[in-house]
Order: sequence, then C-alpha cells, then structure tokens
Amino acid sequence: MGDNTDNTSPGIDYEILVEDALRNVVKSALKIAEKRGLPEDAHFYISFKTHFPGIEMDASLKEVNPDEMTIVLQHQFWDLVVSEELFGVTLSFSGVKQSLVVPFDAITHFTDPSVGFGLQFSASEENTTSELSEVISSIENKNKKDIDETKNISTADVVSLDSFRKQPSSPS
Repeated sequence: MGDNTDNTSPGIDYEILVEDALRNVVKSALKIAEKRGLPEDAHFYISFKTHFPGIEMDASLKEVNPDEMTIVLQHQFWDLVVSEELFGVTLSFSGVKQSLVVPFDAITHFTDPSVGFGLQFSASEENTTSELSEVISSIENKNKKDIDETKNISTADVVSLDSFRKQPSSPS
C-alpha cells in the first residue's frame, strides 16, 4: 500500500462507481439477450432520455417522445448489438421496423417484470460515446398500453440512487 502524496487527487466518487456497476448489470443482461435471446417469459422495459447525446432514432419517434421513451424487448426485436457504451436494436413501431441506438448513460429505468427486477438511473449528459457510428440497431416497442403499464408495475424492486446522493451545492 503506497502513500499517496498527491493531495490534489479527488476522492473516490462511490456514487459514480455504483451507478456504473448497475449500468453494467443492464449491459450484461442485454449481452445475454444478444447472444441467446430472451427466455420465454422475460421481457425488458427500458426507458431513456430521447434528447441525450448519441441517441439515434427516427424523428417521428422523437416527436412523439420529446423527453423520455420506454421500449420493450420481448418477442419481436431484431439486430440487437451491444457494445461497451451503447446498444442498438430494431423494433416494430405500428408495424414499421425502425432502428434505435441508445447510449447506456441515457437510460433512466430498466425493468424485467418477469422476475420483479428494476433499476432507476440519473441520465448524465456528460458521458458521450465515439462508438455511435459503429452500431446501427433497434428495439421492439409494444403498443402504448404496454408502455403505460410499465409506469404501474408494483412488483419490481426499484433501486434508486437518489437516496444515496449528496445534494449538490448551488453553483456560484
């Protein structure tokens, strides 16, 4: 154990470490779905900020979802590709296949109601990625009714980091 004499080093930001670790849970779950598909009952609800840097989606979808959007990966999704910084997938919206690219940092909620698991994140626009042009994919969206139902899921244990966060001091 060396002595760190550099007193200008910032402390360890455990909030960021925990949030990164939990985003890795989402990434790992998507990588499993990418390789093996989803088990019959499993389905993912993924909410993300539509204005987040690096989001790639059709303008018509962004128009209908100007701030946040929830997508569902269940029976019909195609071309799921997962990288270190983002995922891409093709979904059917009103019978039309469209591709989405979503940086992991844009995700605000991830839920798998089939097992009662959920995570909640704060979307940080400071983290963008250079991998965006490498991944072109999308995710399947169920109908609006299914999306509205995700807001009423009471069986999932949602972990919110807000209760662990220090309140930021006001900028000068």
